[in-house]
Amino acid sequence: CALQPTECFLSQPEGKQESTVKAKRRKKKKISDILEKSAPKPGVPADLQNLLSQHFGENRSVIEIEELKLSGFFIAVCPKWAKLRKNHKEKKSVVMLVICSSALRSLELIKSMTAFRGDCRVLKLFAKHIKIKEQINMLEKGVFHVGVGTPGRVKALVEQDGLCLNSTKYMILDWNWRDQKLRRMMDIPEIKKETVDLLEMCIIKLCREGSVKLGLF
Repeated sequence: CALQPTECFLSQPEGKQESTVKAKRRKKKKISDILEKSAPKPGVPADLQNLLSQHFGENRSVIEIEELKLSGFFIAVCPKWAKLRKNHKEKKSVVMLVICSSALRSLELIKSMTAFRGDCRVLKLFAKHIKIKEQINMLEKGVFHVGVGTPGRVKALVEQDGLCLNSTKYMILDWNWRDQKLRRMMDIPEIKKETVDLLEMCIIKLCREGSVKLGLF
């Protein structure tokens, strides 16, 4: 007898199809995932220099990039702090400017600075719950020695002539501190951009002139 042709279908188990779909939907690696597997290295001055070179490298000439170099301007301590604090009498300025990634971190640093700051006056320079006009009025009326805040608000104060950095001697970047997601300030795009803008606006020029010393904390 002749054999009747039969239809044959190749089927894939349902579980296998699901696993294939899941494999395609792999999650993007987050910085927190990477940092959890390796001990974070503390930042060094070369990190900031490399950041500036990479940020401006595509649209700046060799001469302009050379002008951004900060070699020799970094510090570890403030040896003349007591004297500088005592002699500071100018309004609309601070002797030391500390840049952080958030208002909350700024408050933490202000609390931890108690022993160092002595009897000097500290001004909060961030946007959370504080209007920029209030900060401008305080700078115009009083003498402050230390300013602690975020790069965005500090930049806005400088642009509005509320804060003058010509009397500033030290600028400290809160470089190595990490938030709950294990991000440093330069890992946050907005904070990174605002910090670089602030550096380019006036800090790099003051560093090259020798009036400001730049440090990483």
